[in-house]
Parts: sequence; structure tokens; C-alpha cells
Amino acid sequence: MRYAKPVADARFNLRLKPFALPGQHVSQASLTLAPKPDRTTHKAGPYLVNTMRAEFDGELDELEITSTFTVEVQPRALLSASPSVELLRAAALASRDLSAFSPAPYLFASRIATIDPQIGIWAQQELGSGQSVLDLAMALSLRIHREFSYQPGATKSTTPPVEAFAARHGVCQDFAHVLIIALRWLGIPAAYVSGYIRTLAPPGRERLVGADAMHAWVNVWCGDALGWAGIDPTNACLAGEDHVQIAVGRDYADVAPIDGTFIGAAPQDMRSAVDVLAVTGE
Repeated sequence: MRYAKPVADARFNLRLKPFALPGQHVSQASLTLAPKPDRTTHKAGPYLVNTMRAEFDGELDELEITSTFTVEVQPRALLSASPSVELLRAAALASRDLSAFSPAPYLFASRIATIDPQIGIWAQQELGSGQSVLDLAMALSLRIHREFSYQPGATKSTTPPVEAFAARHGVCQDFAHVLIIALRWLGIPAAYVSGYIRTLAPPGRERLVGADAMHAWVNVWCGDALGWAGIDPTNACLAGEDHVQIAVGRDYADVAPIDGTFIGAAPQDMRSAVDVLAVTGE
């Protein structure tokens, strides 16, 4: 990250350290900044997110952030059928769970994922009598994949989901928000997941360094017995061993990789690269 002119008193919130989540074992996690901040503090929450706050007292014209970690992903096999939408709605409203994995925070509108009638009516068309939660979530995911065009640059991180929905284009962040709003409209708790996805090179070609990217998908609550299941509407699939979760919140605002403030009006240039590599045992 570079600034055209030095800025002062920069304060950043970094959400790049993986949170301890079911199905993932994280080791050797490191988050480094150059130059080194004057102060750093670390906190977990209020959702499933780790935040490092970095404070710079002097002037800053460039900042390099490096996050590295090793993670073992063990996708949970959904062996038993998920409950019907009707039963799930009742269970979500009756839940008194106050743990970090409670469905309650993900049942109602949030800052970005506001409840929208246009998306709700669109989602209602996929709801059938006695339909299971996972079947409904996958049907909506497939519909997003079929009806929406993936167009990098067509939207920004500040684009309201309803605009992306109306235009029928966007990126993974937009698709995740649309699916979240659709599920919440139908009374199903849905959470925003920020993470990475491992991509594979086409046959006969070498994998490009830095070709992977930050990704977003949705966790859907399937009741106390099954817990949360990952749905990736961008790729119309269940989240699997190539999906690495970093943080989970109500929407992007809760888990943005970096935000903060500084004093100054200089233009900034931010560039990022992600490598997700398979580690094989001996």
C-alpha cells in the first residue's frame, strides 16, 4: 500500500489471522507489517474474527502487510439430512444459544446485508413445501450462478447488494450478500465468510504465483445437530477442502481484511496477491 504523499497518525484494523473454526486447524500463523507499527493490540470478536489494530504515530508513505499460516482443512461430511425450512425457522427463533456459533446474530438485517423485498420475492420462488434448508440454499446458489454474471470491477466494496442484484452482475462479495439476504428473508440464519480459495492451473500449464484471491461465501445454519454448512454461490458448490475460512460475520463490514483512518488527503495505491499452496506430508 503506497500513498502519493506521507500520511500521519494512521490507525489500521487488520482481519487476516484465521479464526479457530470447526474443520480447520491453524498453525504457524504470522502477521507482519513493514514498517513496524508503534503499537499493536489484538482482540477476538465480536463475531468469529481476529483483529490486529496497528497504530503509527509518525508519517507513513508505504505499508507492506504479510500474512502467512498453515491450515489443515477437514470438510465436514453432511451425512444426515438437514431439517426442513419450517423446522429450522422455529429452531432459530427458539434458540437460546449465546456462544460464538449462535444463529441469533445472523438471522436479522445487518449494515450491508439489509432486508430487501426484491431479493426476498426472488428467493421465495425457490421455496417448496417440506424443502430442506440445504436443498433451498443450494437452489438459490445455483440460481445466482445461472442468472448473475461474474464481472470484476463492475462493483465496489461499497456497492449495495440490491444494486448488484438489479444489475445481475458483480463479484463473490455481491453474490454472498445476495444469498445472505435471500436466506434471512426466508427466516434462515446466514453468515458472511471471508477467506481464500485454492485454484488449480489448467492442464499442461504452470500455476501462476499470486493468482489466488480473497474470496467470500456463505455459512448457512442447519440446526443444532448439523451446525453451519458452507455454500459458495460464485462457484455453485458446497465449501470444501479448497476453501480456507479467515473470519465469519454478519456481512463484509464485520470481516473486511483492512480498514482504518489516517490524517491526510493523498491518493493511495493498494495491491494484493494471494498464494494458497497444498502442503503434502512426507
